Amino acid sequence: MKRFKLLSLNLHQCFVCLIFFLIFLPSPSFSLPTTERTTLQNGLRLIVSEDHSLPFVTFQLIIDGGSRLDPPNQEGLSYMTAKGLLHGTAKHTAKQMSSLLDFIGANLSATSSKDYVSVGLRVLKKDLVQGFSIFMDVVTQPVFPEDEFRREIQRTLGSIKSVEEDPGELSEKEFFKILFTRNPYGHPVVGTEESLAKLTRNDLTIFHNTYIRPNNTILVIVGDISLDEIKKGLVDRLETWPTRDVPQTLYKRMPIESAKTLTLDRAITQSNIVLGNLGPQRNNPDFFPMVVMNYILGGGGFSSRLLTEIRAKRGFAYSVHSAFDFKKYAGSFSVSLQTKNDSAREAISIVLEEIKKMQKGPVTDIELEGARKYLTGSFPLRLDTQAKLAGFLAQVEFYGLGNDYADTYASRIMAVTKEDVQRVANKYLNPDNYTLVVVGNLKEAGFRE
Repeated sequence: MKRFKLLSLNLHQCFVCLIFFLIFLPSPSFSLPTTERTTLQNGLRLIVSEDHSLPFVTFQLIIDGGSRLDPPNQEGLSYMTAKGLLHGTAKHTAKQMSSLLDFIGANLSATSSKDYVSVGLRVLKKDLVQGFSIFMDVVTQPVFPEDEFRREIQRTLGSIKSVEEDPGELSEKEFFKILFTRNPYGHPVVGTEESLAKLTRNDLTIFHNTYIRPNNTILVIVGDISLDEIKKGLVDRLETWPTRDVPQTLYKRMPIESAKTLTLDRAITQSNIVLGNLGPQRNNPDFFPMVVMNYILGGGGFSSRLLTEIRAKRGFAYSVHSAFDFKKYAGSFSVSLQTKNDSAREAISIVLEEIKKMQKGPVTDIELEGARKYLTGSFPLRLDTQAKLAGFLAQVEFYGLGNDYADTYASRIMAVTKEDVQRVANKYLNPDNYTLVVVGNLKEAGFRE
């Protein structure tokens, strides 16, 4: 036991040293690699960033077809369609495709989020032609075989069951379900047991034909390749992908009219708590002040106010974390923590008290400077691999953040003032009208007599 405590202390000390390093050293200068953008004849938006340090090429394709577009009673359709892309094409079965990818050492993936479907490929430059051919077949010619579809349904049902058995994941799932009631962002990306039981292979085909179209797609290519090489060797194949009108969907924001609390009784020693409120969409102009404010409140690890009050001073929780979760049309703010059942109510009160303190008075100069230095210093680490850079460029384009987003990130973080932090705390945090989910032993936690 003593050895374990010593190890924990050393890890804590290392984390503090890292924070000190990022805060007090000057922010490194950062420049995004040269990036070129073009729109093909079929409407596909193509973004290319050259990186000749390694003989690899990374593709990241995102399609505006996330789970928010799942029809009623077909929740999980976007996810199942994305997974189905890898189950075989008009040219290759799933097994054949897997063997070909293994032979050339390529990695191919596909999944769905609430906003978009994503397909990724990493391949050696020497195998680019073969890897890209498989990539395009997957995107444009999937066949969604019945047997593979049924197996994916069973795998997904298993993951849904595992969430129900994990108090932390369950509390998060229920939080978003309540927060986004009667809202396309409210259901899990993977769907539910009831909705998956209703899906058919034909539903996947219809969703694919409707949304997975070039004029609804962004393709980012990063790596050992130039735009000229792409134009000569890849564009012809990209432009054979036929365009089609994609239906426009209206997003209706459903405000929370009163505070809501959900408690789920479980025979466990710790309560899993998620507390928060609705937030703005990703391209909100207050994004940078919100990031700084959240870092100081609960997103900054050992330097945050919440961790100081709840862990360091009272020992109620090992970790407590706050975050904004931004989406294309909506967002959320939440605080999550685990604590002993008998300290659950007090921990919740402390969270609400700290949010109100953030609203009532300005942060300190040290807090502001620490947040700004850490956020600018750590930013380049988000782009230090081809995959990270490709994903970043795709999201910047998808959310309409502007071509200068990376170049101006540091200056916009450094421009945030104490007044900005207090203003966005009052505008986007709601300690009087919040959603609360508690999963734990409710009697011990004081939620049940």
